[in-house]
Amino acid sequence: MRDLALLPKAHLHTHLESTIRRATIRELGGEPPHQNRPFTSFREFADQRATVRALLRDYGHFRRIAEEFCQDEAAQGVRYAEVTFTAAAHGERLGDPDMPLEAVLEGLAVGGERYGIRTRVILDHSRRRSVDRLWHSLELATRHPQVIAIGLAGDESYPAAPFAEVLQAAREAGLHLVHHAGETAGPAGIWEALTVGHAERVGHGIRALEDPALIAELRTRRVPLEVCPSSNVLLGLVPSLAEHPLPRLVEAGVTVTVNTDGETALAAEYQRAREIFGYGDAELADLARASVEGSFAPSELKAQLGAEIEQWLSS
Repeated sequence: MRDLALLPKAHLHTHLESTIRRATIRELGGEPPHQNRPFTSFREFADQRATVRALLRDYGHFRRIAEEFCQDEAAQGVRYAEVTFTAAAHGERLGDPDMPLEAVLEGLAVGGERYGIRTRVILDHSRRRSVDRLWHSLELATRHPQVIAIGLAGDESYPAAPFAEVLQAAREAGLHLVHHAGETAGPAGIWEALTVGHAERVGHGIRALEDPALIAELRTRRVPLEVCPSSNVLLGLVPSLAEHPLPRLVEAGVTVTVNTDGETALAAEYQRAREIFGYGDAELADLARASVEGSFAPSELKAQLGAEIEQWLSS
């Protein structure tokens, strides 16, 4: 069996604030979250992550976690990452709208050069928060070409409809749109992400299997799902990895990409697919290809990574 840390990968669904090293959290004055302990609710998960985000207080903090992210991702074989960051929320909290994103972009640039990884940024927005904040995220995105997309995240009981005007403006500005849906709620939220939200990818999307028409739509439109198996188990959305719907989504012909949500390491997610789903190297390479093809990376980088995946498979 080939070394999965050497398999070239794209990472499409990971939240920067969830990837902060445990040692870094301690140095910033916090207590790292319990590892591998399931959450009792989505609210507990969100509150715990908010506690960690509050530790980030100045330019150096944001720059540091971005550079460390690059080092840690490169060690997993990630050659290209689209990392999600809640820039506007940090800007409001700290009274400096631009600083958090500018610091993160600098850290990603330095880390990318140092560790040989290409990165782009997705700005997310909690559905519970104001439409005005999403407008600010759009403004930030249009001023920084390294930001390639915006998207809705958080509690799916809050609809996407109030944000329709902002999302349409983002689309017209040339930004990509990617939304969390079908994670804590059912297929209706995925339909809304595709229609109201013009989603080009869907974060999670694991409940799409409840609606055959939706599966057909995703397959026809070739909309990739950003599936995060271990995260789904930790949040109590799936009883165990053995019962995770990822293999059924693949069998249904949906484009499936493997991701971490920031909760685990990507090579470990591929290892779990090998051990629990019984995937061989060819099937794991297919998942890596899907991530590359489903990314917003430049075409030349996609071609390069595709060739490197073939080389890994033939080695």
